[in-house]
Formats: sequence, C-alpha cells, structure tokens
Amino acid sequence: QVQLVESGGGLVQAGGSLRLSCAASGRTFSTCAMGWFRQAPGKEREFVTAMSRCIPSYADSVKGRFTISRDNAKNTVYLQMNSLKPEDTAVYYCASRGSQVGDITTTATYKYWGQGTQVTVFS
Repeated sequence: QVQLVESGGGLVQAGGSLRLSCAASGRTFSTCAMGWFRQAPGKEREFVTAMSRCIPSYADSVKGRFTISRDNAKNTVYLQMNSLKPEDTAVYYCASRGSQVGDITTTATYKYWGQGTQVTVFS
C-alpha cells in the first residue's frame, strides 16, 4: 500500500503563491505516476496537473500559473501555485496511479489518494 500526505495549504491573498508538498511512503512507485486534483464544495473533483512519461500536463485553468515538480529521492511531488485566484479555492489532493495505466486527467485512474489540504484564496 501507499500512503500520501499533503502539506502546505493555507490562506493566501489573490495574486500570491503557495507550494504544496505530497510525500509518499510505503510501497514506492515513481513520482511520475503522481498528480494533483482539487475539489470545491458542491463540485466534482477536477484535474489540476499530472505527468505522463514524466512529462507534465496541466488543466487549462492553471496553465502558466501552476507547476508540478518532483524529487524522486524523497518520494515527494510538489505543486507550485503562483498568481492565485479566488476560484482556485478548494481542497487539493495528491494522488498516485501506482502501476495502473489510463487517462491521467480522470480520478478513476488513480489508486492512492492523500487526505487533502485546504487552499483558500481571498480577494
């Protein structure tokens, strides 16, 4: 099994930045199999960013503002969020596909999930 623990969420003013971290433990998979999703109240969990063959892809809503990075030696993936907007407010989840293959933009492809970390952006 895999355990994922997110950290780094918080309250930030619009235009500001946050960096989220997701540390994996237990069964070790490549950090390239990890990604980020977010969920606002009353809305479905949506794709933010993930990697395919270690190459990142981003939702249109965050392109140019968010960056996914990884440190495989630390089994950790990061989400750098810049130019934050109120509409970015959500619980952010990291996830791992493990050995599964599929569409990296859909939640069903991911086998392991973190507990989530709240990001609140105020104007």
